[in-house]
Amino acid sequence: MPVVNLSVNRLNKFLPGIAVDKILQVLPYVGLDIEGKDSEILRIEYNPNRPDFGSDYGIVRALRGLLEIETGIPKFSYDKAGINYVINVDESTRSVRPFIAAIVAKNGKLDDETIKQLIGMQEDLHNGIGRRRVKASIGIHNLDAIKFPIVYKAVNEDFSFVPLNLMSSQTIKLILKTSIPGKEYGYILEKTRKYPILIDSQENVVSLPPIINGNATKVNACSRSLFVEVTGNNQKSVEDILAILAITLYDVGFEIQNVSICNFNGSTYTAKLDPSHIDVDPHYINTMLGLNFGINQIVKYLKKSRLDAREINGGKKIRCSIPRYRIDILNAIDIVEEVAMGYGIYNLKPTVPSSNLTGEKSSLSKYIDIIRQTMVGLQMLEVLNSSLVSNKVQSELSGMNKSDKVLRVDATKSAEHELLRDALLPSLLKTLSYNVHEEYPQKLFEIGKIFNWRDTVTESWSIGAVIAHNKADYTEIKSTMQGLLKTSFGKNAVTTVATHPIFMNGRCADIYVEEECVGIIGEITPLAIDNFKVRVPVAAFELNLSQFLSRYG
Repeated sequence: MPVVNLSVNRLNKFLPGIAVDKILQVLPYVGLDIEGKDSEILRIEYNPNRPDFGSDYGIVRALRGLLEIETGIPKFSYDKAGINYVINVDESTRSVRPFIAAIVAKNGKLDDETIKQLIGMQEDLHNGIGRRRVKASIGIHNLDAIKFPIVYKAVNEDFSFVPLNLMSSQTIKLILKTSIPGKEYGYILEKTRKYPILIDSQENVVSLPPIINGNATKVNACSRSLFVEVTGNNQKSVEDILAILAITLYDVGFEIQNVSICNFNGSTYTAKLDPSHIDVDPHYINTMLGLNFGINQIVKYLKKSRLDAREINGGKKIRCSIPRYRIDILNAIDIVEEVAMGYGIYNLKPTVPSSNLTGEKSSLSKYIDIIRQTMVGLQMLEVLNSSLVSNKVQSELSGMNKSDKVLRVDATKSAEHELLRDALLPSLLKTLSYNVHEEYPQKLFEIGKIFNWRDTVTESWSIGAVIAHNKADYTEIKSTMQGLLKTSFGKNAVTTVATHPIFMNGRCADIYVEEECVGIIGEITPLAIDNFKVRVPVAAFELNLSQFLSRYG
């Protein structure tokens, strides 16, 4: 969890007349934990879904609402047009780092503590929304050292400039090889032979994103105007980060002006920093919270959470205005949470359920418990894997056929969570690959859901099992499978020769119970074993439990 340091002296300045003890009481109710404190500094841990808490300005902004010093959307005004500052984007950036957005912050004043806060927030944004600078990265520069227009283009590795905190020019190749940020983040650009740079009209290099700024635009405590640019591979992430920085710099005391981005295709755009809106049914809010607030009360609590709200459609809906920096608010349930925070989570009282009935396990859970106990009795160890997996694990490494019928995640945020798995065995092979340093034999099983899409989406329970050691073979895994069916259900299995891409030809069979195919069994192919770097033979089976239980359970 990211941590921000709060100076007690600055809190007294920002929140005059409010005792520190009172502030400490309120902090937990906006999702902030006190990690440590002394007479001068509070170390506050915040949830990554609230990156606006990455500086003391963001925390104070929220506290002013909860303490009812200032409610509603925080004041934020800016020059939207951006005609005075222009960035021309060259087509060469399209395949390297295509998105950019920027603002100018003028006539402000920085002190050492504010610079520390901005640097800390910058790194937290890099690591959070920016995914360690892969999706987005930030450059903050001394505006007075820059002559517009700026050109954003890609250059070769032999291009040279003076990087931050150095006095002599270096090639990009040398910067990536020798500098600390180059060594840490150079991998982001390693797949391309071009490197993105921002360069002003006097040929001064402003930045080599996402690696390092140019020394010519270095910021210090004397800087009165700033140029802030965010580049990346995702437009939303770029603009989310910029919005958080914009409101923070506005709170510091800067005047904010937009920057026009002129694309190589002739289009022009500026960063979107205006509030968004969500309409919510007040009945839905009350139902979710188990309360009975009137519309005026809901509006009041939303304003304490630094949102704005008003009734529409004759009171049937509430229109909530959400400041651009609140990137954590996506839909109606998030509005419910903001009402709860404005009301005071500590004011919510638990109630006794109206029903006097007690819950019990479903028949499916009971059967799965029997299966689990049987597998443990067969000296198998249970593992749990995520239902969301990567295409690499599910198809490429396992050798299983790619299918258009697999359920894929739309706009996934991680290569590890691209699709819902349609089989358990690839995940079990991945588990084996993580445990090659452990003693063999390794005997693992997993009970979990698999997902398929034919004419409709189907979910079914499945059990997969793997045995890995130097002498693992078809006979051993078949004995385990038969032991499971006989002990758990009193059924015998018949196997018939089959083929499957994850199993070796001639060492694979379909599993039949009373003439119905319920699974597959065999020895894993050497290719899949090599791809997962398992080092020893692996035998495995997988049974469709939902299909089996519907008939035999």
